[in-house]
Amino acid sequence: MNKFQLGTVSAVQQDAEKAFKPTEVKPAKTEFEISQQAFDDNRARLRAERLAREAATLQGK
Repeated sequence: MNKFQLGTVSAVQQDAEKAFKPTEVKPAKTEFEISQQAFDDNRARLRAERLAREAATLQGK
């Protein structure tokens, strides 16, 4: 049996293929997606601040 037979892979070759395995690349965000994320983050921050103010005024009464 030949050690270079098709279908057989050595442990060293397996390790090399594992090390140089291509990674999944996430698609780049569009300008719209970036601005939409910033808008959503800002809206959540403002909502949290408003709820905190309302809770503080209710505790003061």
